[in-house]
Amino acid sequence: MQSLEPDPEIDAVHHFYACLAPLIDPKDGLGGKLLFAGELDQNATHLIRAANIAGAATLAASADAAALRQALREGVIDFLVTTLDESLRILKNEIRKRQPVAVAVSQAASAIALEMLDRGVQPDLLPPATKSTATSLSGFTALGARHISPPPPSTRTLLALSIPVTWSNRPAEFEALLATHIAPDDHANLRWLHLSPRYLGHAARRIRSLECPPAIAAQLQADLG
Repeated sequence: MQSLEPDPEIDAVHHFYACLAPLIDPKDGLGGKLLFAGELDQNATHLIRAANIAGAATLAASADAAALRQALREGVIDFLVTTLDESLRILKNEIRKRQPVAVAVSQAASAIALEMLDRGVQPDLLPPATKSTATSLSGFTALGARHISPPPPSTRTLLALSIPVTWSNRPAEFEALLATHIAPDDHANLRWLHLSPRYLGHAARRIRSLECPPAIAAQLQADLG
């Protein structure tokens, strides 16, 4: 088996997942929580993928038709709608069921944020605070929404491995093998291992990844090599 070099896309999604990890419930993940991702730019696509893995419902917006079509085509979002009303019908149903879903509205994110505030639609979570988001989303934070925080420094590394040919018909067993190197109470890492292939895009379907100490990463490479 060949170990993969760090993948920038996987690393970018995992960075946001690590921001969400401290909030993840062992049973439901972030099921029942609403994340407003704001403008559907590259950072937002990484955040949305991470939120899907974590189990949250996500709302994003953009007036860029090309970006919206690409996000839908690549599986970043599940639904593309034209109004906030349409998005809320989908989101309320999935939030009630504590299921992940990602919806984008084909309007400017600033306009959708204002409409949400006017109608009392309050997200639970917001993107990491920057100078611009802290200002534009201050109406939500004033009502209790929280910006997700950058993860603390970690000595662990994200190890990404392609499924070996000998395991190609047994991906679940391969995941189970990798899971033996994760502490049973490390729920966020176990969730990432099992669910990230579903949401990282087609190119990552044959990749399994986990966060582990360098020594464990070296042991896995030796054992599976």
